[in-house]
Amino acid sequence: MTRDLVLTNARIATLDRSNPEAEALAIRDGRFLAVGSEAEVRRRAAPDSAEIDAGGRRVIPGLIDSHTHVVRGGLSYNLELRWDGVRSLADAMRMLKDQAARTPAPQWVRVVGGFTAHQFAEKRLPTLDEINRAAPDTPVFILHLYDRALLNGAALRAVGYTKETPDPVGGEIVRDRHGNPTGLLLANPNAGILYGTLAKGPKLPFDYQRNSTLHFMRELNRLGVTSVIDAGGGAQAYPDDYAVVEDLHRSGELTLRFAVNIFTQKPGDELADFTQVFDKLRPGQGDDFYRPNGAGEMLVYSAADFEDFRVLRPEMPARMEGDLEPVVRLLAEGRWPWRLHATYNETITRALDVFEKVNSDVPFDGLHWLIDHAETIDERNIDRIAALGGGIAIQHRMAYQGEYFVERYGERAAETTPPVRRMLEAGVPVGAGTDATRVASYNPWVSLSWLVTGKTVSGLRLYPGANRLDRETALRLWTESNSWFSTETGRKGQIKAGQLADLAVLSSDYFSVPEDDIKNLTSVLTILGGKAVHGDAEFRGQAPPPPPPMPDWSPVRHHGGYRNEPVAAPAVADYGCASACSVHGHAHAHAGAWASRVPASNTKAFWGALGCSCWAF
Repeated sequence: MTRDLVLTNARIATLDRSNPEAEALAIRDGRFLAVGSEAEVRRRAAPDSAEIDAGGRRVIPGLIDSHTHVVRGGLSYNLELRWDGVRSLADAMRMLKDQAARTPAPQWVRVVGGFTAHQFAEKRLPTLDEINRAAPDTPVFILHLYDRALLNGAALRAVGYTKETPDPVGGEIVRDRHGNPTGLLLANPNAGILYGTLAKGPKLPFDYQRNSTLHFMRELNRLGVTSVIDAGGGAQAYPDDYAVVEDLHRSGELTLRFAVNIFTQKPGDELADFTQVFDKLRPGQGDDFYRPNGAGEMLVYSAADFEDFRVLRPEMPARMEGDLEPVVRLLAEGRWPWRLHATYNETITRALDVFEKVNSDVPFDGLHWLIDHAETIDERNIDRIAALGGGIAIQHRMAYQGEYFVERYGERAAETTPPVRRMLEAGVPVGAGTDATRVASYNPWVSLSWLVTGKTVSGLRLYPGANRLDRETALRLWTESNSWFSTETGRKGQIKAGQLADLAVLSSDYFSVPEDDIKNLTSVLTILGGKAVHGDAEFRGQAPPPPPPMPDWSPVRHHGGYRNEPVAAPAVADYGCASACSVHGHAHAHAGAWASRVPASNTKAFWGALGCSCWAF
């Protein structure tokens, strides 16, 4: 048993429609005890409660990513140089050169997705010559989305690609006029060549993977994430590749709640693969920190289309329905939720034909199944999903690939990719996520920005107002709505008495910052089950520090994770203040309306602790 925790002086967006705004909350035994006025909360909490003054900041429910790959990403996070959020190629290449000089043989420098060439001011990727000059001796592997990888000469030698190496099925080793590999690998029609080449690099031992996963979780906590639904992945087999997360769960060190999906690993043997998993676990067993969630996102390999918009849409093979039906039948009979990766409407149409056929024999009857991605789904298929009681999980992949989609299909076709407003109007459960860490960044605020502004990370406006969301609706897709996708509706996703006590105190107010600043928000205090798992600014020290990143040359130790830009300071007039100063990326005003948010008795000491000295009382 721990002391109650009381959070006061807050602007709490509860997402509880019966109690939408509050100024205080209390937490007991990992759940919200009371939410409301400070007086109401203090009446419910114990007299000896621990207290945190939120300083007038915005508080939201902890964010839930309904489609991500944290299990896989955590194993290698400490090995990866992240270009997520880096705004210029020049800066990215300086980071690369610096890391190459630090990385000992035989290790690689790996930039494994999470960025797009369009985010750079230069609007291009580095050339192979530039990469070789920056790192002449250290192997370098750069993954761009799922369309290509760039390898320097040292990496080509490390993986053994030569003039005699044949192209793998589904990919191309680009060659010069003499037949020698140049270092460019192209994925077409699937990403097997990219996966396979990356897998040739050195891996971390178990204790280093454990440390790496701790740091990736804390990076997500820094961004306000408290729960994830892991969608599995290629070369992520159960149970071996879940050993690190399960070990952290046993030791009580998880700083995220995990619901994990099981991804089949054997093309042609998917039915046997899932049957074997059924002998080991059941969906929903476990606890609030770690539980199996269902099957997928890969159900059968013949039904998985490829989301590289730089190439033509792949046509699924004729055997797709025959492969898919017995697997879906097995799942429905066993009451296993499932998710299916499907980018294109054509794939979704064929999958729904199978789902409707199985449902006529084995009614789904409330089973939580869903389509993932659905960028080009049409209205008819949205209605078919609604009729079958399914959901749709969307991700901000178009924020990273929107320019390529427009180039191939045109601006008009891109306006509803995906048609999120139409999904909501049809009553389909819709949740948001990232599909991180390779095809997009893990930063939830990029997704929220994309939903609200309709813009790519380069600033291209894809969506008209009719397909954009207001800020509250977008936030619901990242909180309350996502609880449906792990069959935990009513247990989390709102700041409401009885729900799991997960929340984030934000660096600036999500509801009032300029739209283009949403993507730069972070959390300054993240609480999971009533315990702080991240603290920054005035809350630095609230959470225990993670261990130092391992190994000591890790890019995480020297370059960190997502590169945030400072959020623009609000005008002094917003607070009726005489003066303001910029500390930790946002404005702190010291008179007028702001004084009501920071008690007069501790205003000077409070801001002085942050290094702020422009007093105006």
